[in-house]
Amino acid sequence: MAQITLEQVGQVEQIQSTIKEKNVELLHLQFVDIEGILKNITITADQLDDAVEGKIMLDGSSIKGFSPINKSDCYLLPDLNTFAVMPWTETDGYAEARFLCSVTNTDGTLFEGDTRNVLKKTVARAAEKGYTISVGPELEFFLFKTDEKGYPTTELGDLGGYFEPSPKDLGEKVRVEIFKTLKAMGFTIEALHHEVAEGQHEISFKYADALGAADLAITYKWVVKTIAAQFGLHASFMPKPVFGINGSGMHVNMSFFKDGENLFFDESDELQLSNEAYSFIAGLLENMKGFVAITNPLVNSYKRLVPGYEAPCYLAWSASNRSALIRIPAARGMGTRVELRCPDPSSNPYLTFAVIASAGLDGVEKGLQAPAPINEDIFDMTDARREELGIDSLPAGLEAAVAELEAGEIGLKTLGEHVFNEYVAAKKAEWDDYRTTVHAWELKNYQYKF
Repeated sequence: MAQITLEQVGQVEQIQSTIKEKNVELLHLQFVDIEGILKNITITADQLDDAVEGKIMLDGSSIKGFSPINKSDCYLLPDLNTFAVMPWTETDGYAEARFLCSVTNTDGTLFEGDTRNVLKKTVARAAEKGYTISVGPELEFFLFKTDEKGYPTTELGDLGGYFEPSPKDLGEKVRVEIFKTLKAMGFTIEALHHEVAEGQHEISFKYADALGAADLAITYKWVVKTIAAQFGLHASFMPKPVFGINGSGMHVNMSFFKDGENLFFDESDELQLSNEAYSFIAGLLENMKGFVAITNPLVNSYKRLVPGYEAPCYLAWSASNRSALIRIPAARGMGTRVELRCPDPSSNPYLTFAVIASAGLDGVEKGLQAPAPINEDIFDMTDARREELGIDSLPAGLEAAVAELEAGEIGLKTLGEHVFNEYVAAKKAEWDDYRTTVHAWELKNYQYKF
């Protein structure tokens, strides 16, 4: 079982104080499956000590991508930094709280099938070089109306447009309530607004270390869905839920720090970018096709990654051009960062941040050279012009993306054998199910005609 450090003793005492002050009776021990879907086991607050020591058991054979039935016993190890009271449960004399957990084996070692542990390994790999990884994700979502049973319909929650306020933006009151909830749970919120598409929204929060940012992303999705449901709405992080309008992305801003300094900043360079920043960009471009099945994991993901809807699908970078897959936001100094624009919010943030950091780290370790930036609008280019500039494109569908994942090195290197094999098998099964299903489009176009 887990050994408690002196620092953790202080944390536990603070948690016990909050539990007493808020009258917390139930603790939800949360973790994610291989797809990043949140799960939890609920215990009483009286079992806090057992939880902190990693004594709460989990049947891993029941979780997608975890353990076979003959090796099913796992344990949950709460991350004390993720303790938070759930504001919507608070009433007079009662409340509930949660921890995010890593999964361990029966001997206390980290379980290799837990995707949170995959990210931990990448963070440790960077730390061996003296680097810390900073990540700021931007997750967009849609709000849909629900039916009398609470199930989502295809009717959007509002008809507002980019940055529009109420009364057109009927989602404003929902965003404000989400903001209040996230703030109460420790988030630092930077902005909230209506996005480009009807019914689409974004609430941006402050960056954190890679593991912390993934924890925030998982928590954010959970809170958004929970609060939306209270308004009779369904929040969807599906990448392309509505044909003909913009889909939802999860732009990932990332930088490396060393000795407290941003490793990507160099004041003497024309773009004020360091050699490490250029090599990081080169690592992303070299490995991008090999990890897009992680950052864009659904059949539906590739209906967003088409020209014309602000979702970049061409392998290029620029200091400002938003049609490029990789962009360098204007901030410099400590705020210098690389923004990868193709990931979507259906992806597992632990795996997404791990493969992005790993690919960039490969570029830095190998001293790869980034190609020249592309400042023209890539969407308006002819195929011949893109070929002339050597601009490749992302795989056009999940099947091709999974094939690239299998053929490349970055996936297995980052995910480890267990998660890699389970993930590939799950995505192949997903594609096969989609491929063999008769869809409404086929019936509409073929049934009567033929």
